Amino acid sequence: MKKVYQLSLVMLLAFTVILAGCGNNNKTNNAASTNAGAATNAPAEATEAPTEAPKTDVKVGLVTDVGGVNDKSFNQSAWEALQALEKESGVEIKYLQSKSNADYEPNLNQFVKGGYNLTWGIGFDLGDAVKKVASENPNANLAIIDSVVEAPNVESVTFSENEGSFLVGVVAGLTTKTNKVGFIGGMESPVIKRFEVGFKAGVEAVNPNAKVTITYAGAYDKPDTGKSLAATLYDAGNDIIFPAAGATGNGVFNEAKSRNKAGGAKVWVIGVDKDQSLEFGDDVTLTSMIKRVDEAVKKVSQQVVDGTFKGGTTTVLGLKDNGVGLPETSKANVSAEILAKVDEYSKKIVDGTIKVPTE
Repeated sequence: MKKVYQLSLVMLLAFTVILAGCGNNNKTNNAASTNAGAATNAPAEATEAPTEAPKTDVKVGLVTDVGGVNDKSFNQSAWEALQALEKESGVEIKYLQSKSNADYEPNLNQFVKGGYNLTWGIGFDLGDAVKKVASENPNANLAIIDSVVEAPNVESVTFSENEGSFLVGVVAGLTTKTNKVGFIGGMESPVIKRFEVGFKAGVEAVNPNAKVTITYAGAYDKPDTGKSLAATLYDAGNDIIFPAAGATGNGVFNEAKSRNKAGGAKVWVIGVDKDQSLEFGDDVTLTSMIKRVDEAVKKVSQQVVDGTFKGGTTTVLGLKDNGVGLPETSKANVSAEILAKVDEYSKKIVDGTIKVPTE
């Protein structure tokens, strides 16, 4: 009996030790948990709450011409403007790319019938389609770049391309070493004609001995055609080419880059609509004739967000409005003396001393 008692006492002591150990572990775990909570909460006091994106129910649709949204030119500028507006104002955006002229009207109607608050037509060629869709849907808001559509629910934006083209013509006329420069247009239209005549007038104003060769590709979406036309012009001694041809002009850059890489006589391209040195490099881009399609698209689209859309109006953007001009990157390849001459002519155009032809 005494032995049993002693054994029981030993077991009781052992059990007590185990319980004490468990109690200590629980205290340790609770402390760790408390400390972890404090560590987790500490940084929260120094962390700013994330900024909420703007909220709006406005939907804006964009219909490209056949050049497409990645034309590295005015369609792309327009789409980039809407992307910027999406981030800033929270608008819902979408584009439809037209493969042919037959796509213009159905693409516009897709946005209008889909309840979009604003539908853009990008390019002169969409003028008739925008006019028809606007007249059939008087309660819809539409806008167009590069054409004037007289309708109470359409806002039209055009540019003085001849003025900006005159300035890059000054650069070409003072830069050419062969006294031969070329112009490649997309399709013949009043818009592209303004590019052509402005460029020619600028060249002739500073270099009467220079010859300007004019040619048209007949398309805005044919880079191979642009490359072929550029090869012909460069072979004929033209050392600078100004393409106003949408994606077709990309082929001109490709041809120039190939020639410069091969080590022949240096040739240049003048960019259009965007600062194309950012896309093709300043080793081949002499300068660019910037056309602020992006600012126009963004401004008019913001009017819809603000409730101030001005249907039935036409806005013309020129040098005095900073709607056209040369980019800062021109300094990479254009001398300070030539840029000073550009500034001189720019002031004369703005104050009316020089009237740049339009056709």
